[in-house]
Amino acid sequence: MQHSVSIEYARCRGCTTCMKNCPTQAIRVRRGKATILTERCVDCGECIRCCPHKAIKARSDPFSCLEEFQYTVALPDPALYGQFQHLDEVGRVLDGLLELGFHAVYETAKGAELLSDYARKHPGDAAEKKLPVISSACPAALRLIRIRFPQLLEHITSTITPMELAAILARKKAVEETGLLPEQIGVFAIVPCSAQVTAAHSPDDLQQPVLDGAFSIRDLYLRLLSPMQKLDAPHTPSSAGKAGVRWAFCGGEASARGSSERFLAVDGMDSVIRILAAIEDDRVPDVDFVELCACTQGCVGGCLTVEDPFVSTMRLRHLIRSLPDVACSYDDQVGDPAIVQADKELEFAPVYLLDPDRTVAMEKMSAIHDLERQLPGLLCGSCGAPSCHAFAEDVVMGRAQREDCIFQVRARMRAMTGPEDSDEYLPAPFRSKLGKVVPSDR
Repeated sequence: MQHSVSIEYARCRGCTTCMKNCPTQAIRVRRGKATILTERCVDCGECIRCCPHKAIKARSDPFSCLEEFQYTVALPDPALYGQFQHLDEVGRVLDGLLELGFHAVYETAKGAELLSDYARKHPGDAAEKKLPVISSACPAALRLIRIRFPQLLEHITSTITPMELAAILARKKAVEETGLLPEQIGVFAIVPCSAQVTAAHSPDDLQQPVLDGAFSIRDLYLRLLSPMQKLDAPHTPSSAGKAGVRWAFCGGEASARGSSERFLAVDGMDSVIRILAAIEDDRVPDVDFVELCACTQGCVGGCLTVEDPFVSTMRLRHLIRSLPDVACSYDDQVGDPAIVQADKELEFAPVYLLDPDRTVAMEKMSAIHDLERQLPGLLCGSCGAPSCHAFAEDVVMGRAQREDCIFQVRARMRAMTGPEDSDEYLPAPFRSKLGKVVPSDR
């Protein structure tokens, strides 16, 4: 998988903040720098948000990619509309994108609306899944399930994401209007988070990617301000209604799908993990549909946006007042159910597998538990791992040494020299006695 999240090592100070906030324990700190265990990364962007030194970034495609194609189409995520102050209609953003050099615009919100209409008209597809049915719209949540909750794979809807459906329909429309070959047309998404950048290049639900690249909202925000301000009046009307734009914030998908009151709309990775664990343990039997958003408030809270997610949600709620409830129909725009269906089966990604041989894996698991019982359990992070269990696993798997734990070093020093001075090597909060106090000059 081609991950978008990367570390700028010149900025990284090895502070362990990202390591402690990673929901999948995919980050370690070694030799004073953070490193990512790429097989465990779900590109949720939590590390990007919390890094105090701005050392972790999401690599999106350069804008110069447009020059590689004879005709280009922009797919703006509806979260983009909530980034601008005093925006009175969506058409101003769409015309601004045309001024930037795109030949056409196809709204991702329209793809979301078509998927919502499909879900309402084909309830039998969801009926084939185990309850509660889990949305497949969030790529970060989807990959999280693949690596941590494989028993829930059969709960996930079999439809593709709004971004992917919009890309398929946009390319088809451009071919019909221009007569160009599909490979001569560049379709680029404008996305709010790192997970969607990764999904544009390495989708979990499709055999081949349907997009040619992805730009972050943050990268295009400043580019859009000037052309949007110069427009006298927008000429491109929005092709999506309230149902599609609502997908930008948490709860919008469930509302647009016409779900009953028996649904959950969950935002934030900690909450998503907690709910998935509850579903796995069969502790939410009275829920029919679950909408998962890895980012706070939904896509408006993506790590590649510029505005506060709560402010952005307020702006979108105001903006959609002028839009129709539904602006497009699945039967008119798509018609073929095969287009909205994923063509690749979701599979368990065993990234936490200790060894392919079960006997060897059990031996390693026993060694991990034995070592973990000898560790202090303080989760201090000074060893470069997010927890004592993760550190014990790193030692057994050869990614770390036992002496990387400062408490193990203290135990060895006590065995050699006695307990008198061994605490001096520990950080102040963990010393059993007060250290020497140096008098101040003041």
